Amino acid sequence: MFLGTYTPKLDDKGRVILPAKFRDELSSGVVMTRGQEHCIYVFSTREFETLHEKIREAPVTSKQARDYLRVFLSGASAENPDSQHRVTVPAPLRSYAGLDRDLVVIGAGSRAEIWDAEAWETYLAAQEAAFADTSEEVIPGLF
Repeated sequence: MFLGTYTPKLDDKGRVILPAKFRDELSSGVVMTRGQEHCIYVFSTREFETLHEKIREAPVTSKQARDYLRVFLSGASAENPDSQHRVTVPAPLRSYAGLDRDLVVIGAGSRAEIWDAEAWETYLAAQEAAFADTSEEVIPGLF
């Protein structure tokens, strides 16, 4: 499970050092793809394979499913961490997420997310009040 917030830097070659607490789960490879809110989703290869099995069940007759899958999968890239635990973020994904040098990597349960640091701070500031004011069940059975 991916938890926490980390602030690594993107190096000149477009690589990021994976947070130490994520390394065991991601050591055998990662799949990165476009995420919502212009971040990058980072899945372990194993988790992405599980997700892909669910994706295969989407009806091809659903335009919404086709549209979502095209965007989600066309941006996907399998990457392997190097011996220094760095992983290259492909240029199209860096562009999509507006990544510069300062990053925020968050744990989001089954995946990690890579955000531009400024975009993350803006997003978090906008969401914190709504989070604190939530008075109804957002995720069934959670609370």
